[in-house]
Amino acid sequence: MIRTLHRWPGLLALALFLVLSVSGAVLSVFPAIEHLSAPQAESGLSVADLASRIQATHPGVEQIKRAPSGRITAFWFDQDQPGAAVIDPATGQDVASADPDPVARWLTTLHRSLFLDDSGRIAMAAGAAAMLMMTLSGTALVARRAGGWRRWFAPMHGPLSGRVHVEIARFAVTGLLLSSATALWMTASTFDLLPDGGATLAIPSEVSGETGAPLARMTALAETPVAALRELSFPYAGDATDVFTLTTDRGTGYIDQGTGAVLAWADLTGWERVSETIYMLHTGQGAATLGLVLGLMALGVPAMGVTGLLIWWTGRRARPRLRNNAAPGRAETILLVGSEGGSTWGFAATLHAALTKAGQRVHAAPMSGFAPDSYTRAERIIVLAATYGDGDAPASAKGFLDRLAARERAPDAALAVLGFGDRSFPSYCAFAQAVSEAARARGWSELLPMDTIDRQSPQDFARWGRSLGQVLGFELVLAHQPVVPATTTLTLVSRRDHGAEVQAPTAILRFALPRATLWQRLLGSGFARFSAGDLIGILPEGSPLPRLYSLASAHHDGFVEIVVRKHPGGLCSGQLVTLEPGATVTAFLRRNPGFHAARGRTPLILIGAGTGIGPLAGFVRGNARGRPIQLFFGIRDKASDFLYETELTDWLAEGRLTQLVTATSRTERPHYVQDALRAEARQVAQAIAQGARIMVCGGREMAAGVTAALAEILAPIGLTPAILKAEGRYVEDVY
Repeated sequence: MIRTLHRWPGLLALALFLVLSVSGAVLSVFPAIEHLSAPQAESGLSVADLASRIQATHPGVEQIKRAPSGRITAFWFDQDQPGAAVIDPATGQDVASADPDPVARWLTTLHRSLFLDDSGRIAMAAGAAAMLMMTLSGTALVARRAGGWRRWFAPMHGPLSGRVHVEIARFAVTGLLLSSATALWMTASTFDLLPDGGATLAIPSEVSGETGAPLARMTALAETPVAALRELSFPYAGDATDVFTLTTDRGTGYIDQGTGAVLAWADLTGWERVSETIYMLHTGQGAATLGLVLGLMALGVPAMGVTGLLIWWTGRRARPRLRNNAAPGRAETILLVGSEGGSTWGFAATLHAALTKAGQRVHAAPMSGFAPDSYTRAERIIVLAATYGDGDAPASAKGFLDRLAARERAPDAALAVLGFGDRSFPSYCAFAQAVSEAARARGWSELLPMDTIDRQSPQDFARWGRSLGQVLGFELVLAHQPVVPATTTLTLVSRRDHGAEVQAPTAILRFALPRATLWQRLLGSGFARFSAGDLIGILPEGSPLPRLYSLASAHHDGFVEIVVRKHPGGLCSGQLVTLEPGATVTAFLRRNPGFHAARGRTPLILIGAGTGIGPLAGFVRGNARGRPIQLFFGIRDKASDFLYETELTDWLAEGRLTQLVTATSRTERPHYVQDALRAEARQVAQAIAQGARIMVCGGREMAAGVTAALAEILAPIGLTPAILKAEGRYVEDVY
């Protein structure tokens, strides 16, 4: 529901938002310009002195106004001709025209009403209301994606457009809330929808009838500093019954022109003070610096509009068009898809095509459209669900669990749940797990036990498809081919070989950094910008399916480096470990922000084995500022596969690495990396208690052993690996 409230008002009102935000941002500059250009009254100058100086220059002065910026304007009549000017309070002389800036006036009219008077004001108020709804729903979404309000500033993962969208929102949300809420208040006040709330000041019935008292002898004017003045109106010439009207930041009063006595006075009410504060917050008048800050925040709206459109369009394009999608009432198999960015729809399309080819009638739809009563012929329901943020439902699955909970009984068709996610994230397939548990609690019969697909693996999907085919009674081949991003040709410049003696041929491959186009450099796309821990996809010869490897280098290193071990029967690894300098591969870059060594001085505990040293070595190489880093590295034999041995020794000497602990498994007494952790338990626990972040890279079995060891180490200090993962202090890149 929150995502719907955020998405559609934004898409429908984007043009209106752009007008509101850009015009508001430009208007925020004018109060600052006015404050800097207008002559300011000297400290201690009284309203009486100011009025005397102006009256000496313009005997027919009728009114003096002081703007929140400090600019003083006088209005007068001279031989029945009206005049007005900006006044220098030091001399009472004219210094500039009082006519409003035509650009500011044009922008103000555009901002308030689109040049359409009251109907335009209503339209802009509707835009402000939509922006308020967008800001509130967006704030809730950012908090949800970050994992709670306490993690508001936690690092974000995912596509660049999504991360930029969130980062701008974090900066701009306060300003947008203020601007949209105050705009609605001011519109309501304009249309008299709010109570007046002002004090009533009765016109004095008894005056002295005298005229001509010197301004300097009028106590109220002499004791009021110019800094407090809002407006001073002079009595009409020749009318002894008229009075001075003085308005200050405290209230309004009448002053006898003959005696200088205050005839009546009314302080500002609380309501009036609130209204003035809201006016100041919205316009920046009287708070130029605040206005500039709010204007800068408003400029986040166009940027969020562009990135929001990219997010929406990418998700829309990622959803494939399904051929022969049967009506829900005629289908034997129902596919329900929960996807955030659209990639899960690609797997659904592959499954849909394979089942259709096998003679099944298949209906695919979003999980949000879950309607079991319309599945009159369904024999099975298959849910393909990704996870959004910290275990939440993705975009196309909103409301599914609520609809399931509202049913009196579970559907008759058997259920299979397949989760899509990334094991390096703490909430791996958490939403799919929630669906499976909710279905089990409702007594929904199970077609297959819940299964998962890690990092969109076609191999995992094909394996699951074989299991599904066995249950259905026919062979089911799921040859999913993900859409491969634009590729680049990489040229190998050097290689270092290890591991042959322990039957684990491993190579450190270094490729030349490809030249980036100007457009790539501006956008930071392709290989124009990358970090150690990002992924490189390599297309092996004879296969359309890429293999992913963690990068051991960053862009500023000037090369692209990976560590590859030859796997028995491995097509891509077999080709890579035989490459000679000068050979080329076809590759693309995939961001992996969840496994980056974040900036700062937070200590790192790096744990890896075998080729898992790749990104960890990249983190140490990039540690020029000497943050504390401990590295636990598991190898088979020091003489054979001690990867990066020379570099690690040098980095220790340079201070890039604080401590190196190795564990060797091919010895008389095998020692694994989890054993090395237990041996350093006290030091590890102390570092974690002081805020250290743990990063693990390597095989699943190694990662599981590390988790078990850390659970033992952390128990005495009241922590667990699960707690650290929830806090973003324990991240994994496992395979």
